Amino acid sequence: MKKSLLALAVLGAFAGVASAQSSVTLFGTVDLNGRYVKNTGGDRTLSMSKDGINSSEFGVKGVEDLGGGLKAGFELKGALNADTGTADSRFWGRRAVVKLMGNFGEVRLGRDYTPTFWNNTIFDAFGTNGLGDSSHVQQMTGAGFTNTFVRADNSIGYFLPSGIGGVYGQFMAAASEKAATNTGRYVGGRVGFAAGPFDVAVAYAAQRLDALPSAPSQKTINIGGSYDLSVVKLMGYYDRDTLSYTGVDKKESRGSFSAVVPFGQSEIHAGYSLSKLDSLGVTTKIDQFALGYVYNLSKRTAMYSTVSRLNNKNGTKVLLGGTSPDASPKSTGAEFGIRHFF
Repeated sequence: MKKSLLALAVLGAFAGVASAQSSVTLFGTVDLNGRYVKNTGGDRTLSMSKDGINSSEFGVKGVEDLGGGLKAGFELKGALNADTGTADSRFWGRRAVVKLMGNFGEVRLGRDYTPTFWNNTIFDAFGTNGLGDSSHVQQMTGAGFTNTFVRADNSIGYFLPSGIGGVYGQFMAAASEKAATNTGRYVGGRVGFAAGPFDVAVAYAAQRLDALPSAPSQKTINIGGSYDLSVVKLMGYYDRDTLSYTGVDKKESRGSFSAVVPFGQSEIHAGYSLSKLDSLGVTTKIDQFALGYVYNLSKRTAMYSTVSRLNNKNGTKVLLGGTSPDASPKSTGAEFGIRHFF
């Protein structure tokens, strides 16, 4: 049975209007691996983990042709914890949007990826997944970085139409709605240019953290790019985050340089990432080296392995998963897994 017909049958159980869609599709990813991590002090962890090279997810999407070049659509995606057979507390937490598309571009409403996130993942050979993820070195987390690093709730977004000389762009505004969380009002945008093997983009966002005392402000600017030489694809990004509130001014600079070397059905991924945080006159640093191998059994299925080494400096305590009670630890990990698209 075709996937689109199966999706219609499933949706018919809870949505009587599903049949009105021009097309409805079920899709997803299952990515699981065995992971070993060793930290300074002898702490060792062997576990079943997920999202080694792609994020495990389950989704439903649909498009309706309204005529005259106008289309309406939706997309719902939730995180899939295939190692335990569970879903995250937000059932559609990865994306939940409705959209209108035409020659003018695209308008999108709902929970969606922020413009400032894309340069961190598109221009990273590990795609912000697994042990090689460059965001492991990130020091601004929690209330300092907010949970809009990847996505924003209550957003209205606009995307430029394709076919304007290689220029592309995204703009987003998201309301805080005074929620009792550390999310806040977000306004940001991203503009890029892609032509042939070359791709470059810059993004900027300003955010007010309404749920925190004194409503501190956060600003993010980053730039990323890639160049495909056929024998190797080079990519990298630079990200600058500033958090300001009463008596505190934090500034973090993060950078990543990585490469993908394809040969036959195989790929070698390699990357180096570094962060430096200046806060109250103290500077802390974290860096990471990562190396991965991917063997594509087909267009949908791949086997992979990744090794990574994370080094804390000047008292930081970040690990490849969690934090350490010891100052300036080193964290080394390896994983071997399988990824399948459906």
